[in-house]
Amino acid sequence: MEKTWNNKAWFMVLPVLVLVAFSAVIPLMTVVNYSVQDTFGGNQFFWAGAEWFEEMLQSDRFWAAMGRNLIFSAIILAIQIPLGIFIALNMPRKGWGVPVCLVLMALPLLIPWNVVGTIWQVFGRIDIGLLGHTLHALGFDYNYVNDPFDAWVTVIIMDVWHWTSLVVLLCYAGLVSIPDAFYQAAKIDGASRWAVFRYIQLPKMQRVLLIAVLLRFMDSFMIYTEPFVVTGGGPGNSTTFLSIDLVKMAVGQFDLGPAAAMSIIYFLIVLLLSWVFYTVMTNYDVEK
Repeated sequence: MEKTWNNKAWFMVLPVLVLVAFSAVIPLMTVVNYSVQDTFGGNQFFWAGAEWFEEMLQSDRFWAAMGRNLIFSAIILAIQIPLGIFIALNMPRKGWGVPVCLVLMALPLLIPWNVVGTIWQVFGRIDIGLLGHTLHALGFDYNYVNDPFDAWVTVIIMDVWHWTSLVVLLCYAGLVSIPDAFYQAAKIDGASRWAVFRYIQLPKMQRVLLIAVLLRFMDSFMIYTEPFVVTGGGPGNSTTFLSIDLVKMAVGQFDLGPAAAMSIIYFLIVLLLSWVFYTVMTNYDVEK
């Protein structure tokens, strides 16, 4: 019997396709168009080819921002993943403490990014901020506006405070899915706390940990709002990541061609890293 095709179903998908076209495809094509052309105002464009891409790939400014992005993402993962696992392991599994802990963990995730940046901008000020004033009173020479190290510490602590909850919730979901029979068998065998974690809890959390690493790496690699609100990319260029540098180039300097080329390179890097993580996750599932 021949299968009947109902082409009317495409009308159900059409609104989504139109929305994606306006929100993603058309802006992307516009950026591609700017990346291969040059303009001197008056809406007059001149063909530039791959000139802007070559300029970006040979730019020390681009690679310096890229290095800051990679360092920041590495630090974030090194802190948030172990910390998230530790907190999830110590959260209650039963009783009234479960909803309380889950709500407390979810609260930072509900705060908009620009609000988080504003909170920590005020929080770290020496004159009125609780953190900055307390550290200054204790004798620490803390000033995230003038000291690059203090600026980095502030941005890192801010991101850890904001996003560690995501890792905690993912790890907690993996832990509560472990049957009690596993723990009972480990107790009968006299397994230590470390053995239970190493051979029962960690293997059961590996899938959610892969998701957590993927999400946190990509989000930290594309971070913009929080450090821009807190430090503006300063002092100097110490916290100027690729996203901030891109906005400065496009909006501040109005170099549309180089900015478009940088954004495409940035997009391809993010796409490549996403593919790498996806491949790792897929291979892991196949092996299991």
